[in-house]
Amino acid sequence: MDVVQKVIDPLQPYLRPIVTSLPEPVHDTITSLIGPSCHNAIVLGLDLTKDPACASLAISKALGIAIVGASAIVKVPQILKLVSSRSSSGVSFVSYALETASLLITLSYGVRNQFPFSTYGESAMIAVQDVVVGVLVLTFADRPVAAATFIAVVAASVYALLFDANLIDAQTMAYLQAGAGALGVASKAPQIYTIWREGGTGQLSAFAVFNYLAGSLSRIFTTLQEVDDKLILYGFIAGFTLNVILAMQMLYYWRSPAKPKKAARRQVADKVVVGESTGVSPKPTAKTPTTRRRG
Repeated sequence: MDVVQKVIDPLQPYLRPIVTSLPEPVHDTITSLIGPSCHNAIVLGLDLTKDPACASLAISKALGIAIVGASAIVKVPQILKLVSSRSSSGVSFVSYALETASLLITLSYGVRNQFPFSTYGESAMIAVQDVVVGVLVLTFADRPVAAATFIAVVAASVYALLFDANLIDAQTMAYLQAGAGALGVASKAPQIYTIWREGGTGQLSAFAVFNYLAGSLSRIFTTLQEVDDKLILYGFIAGFTLNVILAMQMLYYWRSPAKPKKAARRQVADKVVVGESTGVSPKPTAKTPTTRRRG
């Protein structure tokens, strides 16, 4: 923070008039986020070194707001990629279905407990986009009945979780929330397996993958700063680890077309059969050893 403060100090004559001219609602919002003492030190005093805890809290709050804002568009590139290609290769429906379930539970838990929207707002935005992605994946896989069933299940789940406390009481909701973290982590495994099976990322959006990676890393920081809950922290760490694997797969298969490994092996076998039936030996490949004739 000392390095940042050295940059701010020469700019204070220019920054101070801007800060003092901010509307009162802006100052009230900042105060509600970081408290009056941190507001006076950081915003009015333009001093990040006076209270290091205030600087960490301000960074955490800014990251949290940025995560919620970015969540509004995080899956839009994935949706556009599916629509433009009209193909769902490389995208796991199971992964999106599990993530949707996890997000709906987190959203419902936040609404029922009347938490600030900034603490669960991303769940609502991403869940809507996940449903759209899931429907597109099933539609382009020629499974319209499954797509309609998926929408019906999501609608019934929203009603049970949000609007009817008799179906799911507060205690059950707490149990569901405890399992939502594990469910969110488990949602990454089918996508990782799908990429490995296809031998490529297909129509998976790189923007969504790397945005999730940055978001999960940021959530580890915000949890350490604002939430004293090891279960939530370990969930974010596990999610970050699997997001790292997805990002590494995206880099490894960057320009590789999605092609199922089973299909590739079947094509090689077909060539061998054709060669045997016609009496023409298949051309040797890099993986097919050749035998030299001894003369």
